Amino acid sequence: MAKKNDYVRIHRNILLPEERTGKLPEDTKNVPLEMWVKGYLQDESAAIGDTVTVKTAVGRLETGRLIEERPCYTLNYGEYVPEILQIDRTLRGVLFEGEEA
Repeated sequence: MAKKNDYVRIHRNILLPEERTGKLPEDTKNVPLEMWVKGYLQDESAAIGDTVTVKTAVGRLETGRLIEERPCYTLNYGEYVPEILQIDRTLRGVLFEGEEA
């Protein structure tokens, strides 16, 4: 249960498919335009799935469905690719003419 001023992330559909312009590619105009925003919860308390208001870092108030409490970055550059290490060694050899880098 999130409490007032907890850092959270919300989601909201900005435009439904039928509200989008006809000048979009077919696969784009068939889906809603969505927004995800992080901010500080303005409601006294809320559970995941509740409609809430948040205050963003720049002071904007946004309303949406609460989807995450204390969101964090989860970067992933994919699986290990051994060929990339070989490319690195080859390039360093060419660029630095055999010097250890």
